[in-house]
Amino acid sequence: MKSKNKKRLKMDIGKEMQHLWIKDIKENAKVEGNYLVKSKSVGQTRQGNPFLTLTLGDRTGTIEARVWDRVEEISTQFKEGNIVTITGQANTYRNQVQIQIHELKQNKSPVDPTIFQESTPKDITHMLSDLKKLANQIQNRHLRPLIDSFMADHHFVTQFKKAPAAKNFHHSYLGGLLEHTLSVSQMAVLVSEHYPDLDCDLLLSGAILHDIGKIEELIFDLNIEYSDKGRLLGHIVLGVMMVEEKLKSLKDFPSELALRLKHLILSHHGEFDFGSPKRPKFLEAFALHLIDDMDAKINGLNRLLKDDRQEGSWTVFNNLFQRYFFKGDSSVQANNKVKDIDSKQQGQRYLFPVDL
Repeated sequence: MKSKNKKRLKMDIGKEMQHLWIKDIKENAKVEGNYLVKSKSVGQTRQGNPFLTLTLGDRTGTIEARVWDRVEEISTQFKEGNIVTITGQANTYRNQVQIQIHELKQNKSPVDPTIFQESTPKDITHMLSDLKKLANQIQNRHLRPLIDSFMADHHFVTQFKKAPAAKNFHHSYLGGLLEHTLSVSQMAVLVSEHYPDLDCDLLLSGAILHDIGKIEELIFDLNIEYSDKGRLLGHIVLGVMMVEEKLKSLKDFPSELALRLKHLILSHHGEFDFGSPKRPKFLEAFALHLIDDMDAKINGLNRLLKDDRQEGSWTVFNNLFQRYFFKGDSSVQANNKVKDIDSKQQGQRYLFPVDL
């Protein structure tokens, strides 16, 4: 049995080594292999001829691809979320590398899902442990049992630690929801220490629960898609429903505290234009919105900058933010890092003398 497992492991490693990762695709490269179809759309040239635009992905990123010939025939052979086998050539269009596909067919053979599923770079077990430690800091005798009821729910925890935080943009990978929730919760504690008028227990509880509806909103297999519940209700409403269900088993939970907690979830997107049913109407709700917004945008922008294939100092135009982003010269940034210095030189780093 062990020899079979070793042989299978060697085969999987061999497949990974042969796979041309999207991050490694350069201009003029010949591209052959299996890729996940993240999106698919049909367009028309000025002459009225159809063409197919695809977003192909693996765990290292995504790349745009085009099909110019036999579009109608090829388009019926696969759909979003399928693995396709392609043969093509990488070229550059508007300073972005894309693949011109010559041959494409749906791959129906078994594949190694880890090639296509992007996952959090952080350790799931450690993050979950850290989140539970934060939850243990909650002293409110009503909020603590509520949070504990979620942490003791095996089905919830199993889904929660695997789920992405979004379909696109921020933390949109397996384990992303836990990573985002932990980050927001850690900042909630820090912000509460800086602003003592904030109710830390309430803010931290809201931080832990604000996105729990994502486990029902999203389907996360090879591709991340919305469930029927997700499209019809959304994670904000689903999250409030999940809290209400847990509250049924907790006796004497104060009605105003329940109201405040549900408002934290309902208002954490901040504005109506951003899908928030309510705007923040007390301190902790306002703080949670700002913390959540910052964590999502920092993660999303960081990934955008790392994944950008545009040559030069600027990214391609970003439609979400309606602007270009400055990348600068990475070599200059690396060379400007402070080198290790001994204790005698330590004081020279400061404009004014300091006690060491």
